[in-house]
Amino acid sequence: MKNNFISVGKILNFHGVHGEAKLGYSKNREDFVAQLKEVFVQIGNEYKLLEVSKIRFTPKCAIVKFKNIDTLNDIIEYKNKLIFVEESTAREYLQEDEYLIDELVGLDVYDGEKKVGAVVGVSNNGASDLLSVKTLSKNICLVPFVKAIVLSVDIKKRKIMINNLEGLLS
Repeated sequence: MKNNFISVGKILNFHGVHGEAKLGYSKNREDFVAQLKEVFVQIGNEYKLLEVSKIRFTPKCAIVKFKNIDTLNDIIEYKNKLIFVEESTAREYLQEDEYLIDELVGLDVYDGEKKVGAVVGVSNNGASDLLSVKTLSKNICLVPFVKAIVLSVDIKKRKIMINNLEGLLS
């Protein structure tokens, strides 16, 4: 059964002795993280709600204080745990031409009318997102997710149109 939670960060460590956590998150997502009022942490098969009472940012991470977590002992059990939000919350903050990774994985990739492969993963090299495309010859090629190359994404038709520049998919 597919859950409706999306991972948006990770509790990297504790911060100080008053129950604060160092939170890692995707680059350039401070606006999204700053809006979070509640997150979930997976404990076994359950998702436990944590209410956010305060967030501040450092150059490398966010420092988060959760309600009712007031000591080092309270926060330490969450170290290295992913944090999640409900999918609907994540979607509210998607901008035009932004997609959830789950939506892109499995989509067929076309160059004009010709199917050239399928998306098997998404990563980021710091400059742009990269689609990992498994070609029909079973090679995995990285395709920069930029407008000059990715011409259109149609989630309903499960299709991505690309401008297959020479040497891109080999």
